[in-house]
Amino acid sequence: MANQSISPERVSAAAFNRRVGRSRIEPILFNTINTIFMIFLVIVTLYPFLNTIVVSLNAGNDTIRGGIYLWPREFTLQNYKAVFVSGTIYDAFLISVARTVLSTILNIFLTTMLAYTLSRREYVFRKPITTIFVLTMYFNAGLIPGYFLMKDLHLLNNFLVYVLPSMISAFNLIVIRTYIGTIPESLVESARIDGAGDFKIFWTIIFPLCKPVLATIALFVAVGAWNSWFDAFIYTSSKQELSTLQYELMKLLSSSMNANSNPAVAAGVGMTQDTAAARVTPLSIRAAVTVVASVPILLVYPFMQKYFVVGLNVGSVKE
Repeated sequence: MANQSISPERVSAAAFNRRVGRSRIEPILFNTINTIFMIFLVIVTLYPFLNTIVVSLNAGNDTIRGGIYLWPREFTLQNYKAVFVSGTIYDAFLISVARTVLSTILNIFLTTMLAYTLSRREYVFRKPITTIFVLTMYFNAGLIPGYFLMKDLHLLNNFLVYVLPSMISAFNLIVIRTYIGTIPESLVESARIDGAGDFKIFWTIIFPLCKPVLATIALFVAVGAWNSWFDAFIYTSSKQELSTLQYELMKLLSSSMNANSNPAVAAGVGMTQDTAAARVTPLSIRAAVTVVASVPILLVYPFMQKYFVVGLNVGSVKE
């Protein structure tokens, strides 16, 4: 039989079908691999915190055996009872909340106001003042001079020692000033033509447009203020009424490192000292302390998240 030649039309149709097949398979393959990778990433990210929660809900003597992953073997609330056994923990929680709220509000407002001032080209001292603030990021007076400064300012055993030193942050100042520099100058010029002063321009134009960067900075400041305990140890340790939550949890964690010598835990949960040592261990206490210290910040984050995806310069004019 004579060989029949294949027409160019059939070759083109076959090549077209192969391209169509690949174009249909490639998105499916990409989406499948991407989904598997994202699921793996979520598991790797969430597992440590979930495991900490599980350990905090598991009996301490059973936790020592290991093998605790995503579900407690011996469910108990003894670890949390040991954390909340002291009545001072509630007062310390209120002090930490007040400190975090005031520090965040004052830092954001004052740092943004200073950043706006240093961003104005007509301000002749903006460069030397900025240089002075940047130098503080590289040079620190040290712990002892800082302590004597707080003492001379009569801030020892004073709630203001938590707030005043953190009102201005050099790093946050640079970040916010850089962001303000991206806002169109025409907004400020049009406001000046309408007779607005510097403070009105700052409050009605600059401050609202800085919400995305301010939300990020606010979260950083709040986390830093909430997690801080060393300043309470240095400046207010002799006044129990000013103790913070983190400092109280740190003291509890330190005392639980030797469970057999921790009678406060045993008395607080209504158990004998030997039984408490068998039920509450440093590992389980550490997990409960981590959860107690982390939950308040995790509850705040969803309210800040929306500002991270807001476009830059919302509401600005188009050039």
